[in-house]
Amino acid sequence: MMRLLYTLVLYAALPLLLLRLRQRARRAPAYGRRWRERFGFIPPLPAAQVVWVHAVSVGEALAAIPMIKLLREQYPQLVFMVTTTTPTGSERVRAAFGDSVHHAYMPYDLPDAVGRFLHRVKPCLLIVMETELWPNTLAACWRRQIPVILANARLSAKSARGYRRFGLLTRPMLQRLSVVAAQHRDDAQRFTALGLPESACEVTGSIKFDLQLSDAQRDAAAQLKRQWSDAGRRPVLLAASTHAGEDEIVLQAFAEVRQQLEQPLLVVVPRHPERFDAVFALCRGKGYRVQRRSEAENREGDIDIVVGDTMGELPLFFGACDSAFVGGSLIEHGGHNLIEPAAWGVPILSGPSLFNFTEVSRLLLEANALTIVRDHHELAQELVDLHQNAARRQGQGLAAKSVADANRGALQKLIDIVGRFL
Repeated sequence: MMRLLYTLVLYAALPLLLLRLRQRARRAPAYGRRWRERFGFIPPLPAAQVVWVHAVSVGEALAAIPMIKLLREQYPQLVFMVTTTTPTGSERVRAAFGDSVHHAYMPYDLPDAVGRFLHRVKPCLLIVMETELWPNTLAACWRRQIPVILANARLSAKSARGYRRFGLLTRPMLQRLSVVAAQHRDDAQRFTALGLPESACEVTGSIKFDLQLSDAQRDAAAQLKRQWSDAGRRPVLLAASTHAGEDEIVLQAFAEVRQQLEQPLLVVVPRHPERFDAVFALCRGKGYRVQRRSEAENREGDIDIVVGDTMGELPLFFGACDSAFVGGSLIEHGGHNLIEPAAWGVPILSGPSLFNFTEVSRLLLEANALTIVRDHHELAQELVDLHQNAARRQGQGLAAKSVADANRGALQKLIDIVGRFL
């Protein structure tokens, strides 16, 4: 009954969903393309053993890519359909696999759209990355006896409170999951408290710790760092995955840093592509000499700030900086991936909002590999101290890398779980 009410509300809200899609398309035109896929209108897949992997956006797609590569090695007969919700997630999948995997946008959680999609894909298994749960999608898979694995699953206390408010909808939805591969025991406990059977929950750790950096990546990062740092003469400060409201704080901190360090270079990478132009204009409006990363070949004279307006290069930037501030944390967003800079051995700074990465941040804090800042003044002072204190900078970087190295192994545990259903 509760799911029926949910479905009626969703159908009633459909005009608003389409209006929102149109509005997003004005800022990011890719949202206006392939919109029929969101209603399940995709070409039928050839008869095969199809695994459907859903990765909502960039972070989930990056986590899914190593898993898909390993599964393709171990099970070459499999065909993969990867769905995302955002165009940026789609671009990551395309960049990693080209046409060797199928890609579509996730259908809206409407019974007809989901049914149409499943009829054309006919998956033998659905793997959902992290926490992207839709009642009608899970119910449709349940009716068709399609196992569902929630992989690299995390559930913050805040999200758990939200799900608890809709317990009549949440409990039956969770009971239709075959396995939840949770990142941490706290995540597992929250899932079971909401109604997931304990027998369906396993703690595997975070597969993001299994990031592998190739020699080619390391060489490219070293080359970029030589360019940005003017062969080591300029400190390179990275502000990664920033949101609206954080860029201003970062620029305030940068103004203070410039008073104490000689010719620092700031690299700002906004979280969402539709904000690239706005952040570029903001930096220019503060009087800085600004360059777009996409126009790096047209560099003229010295610059103060690089705006990272390309896709897929953030891992490279972590390897090319002296210290990294990770955004989504000075506003109430819950933070972003701290594991990537840790894998590069970079000292990490973050704001206090880290509820999406509670366990990772705890590990880094206990190892003295993460510094929490609360405003632009603290951010500036910590950046200056890191760059004036080489021993601290190197020590924090090594501690971060040690945490990343010590927590590998979750990916193989997940592959073993998937293998049970193949």
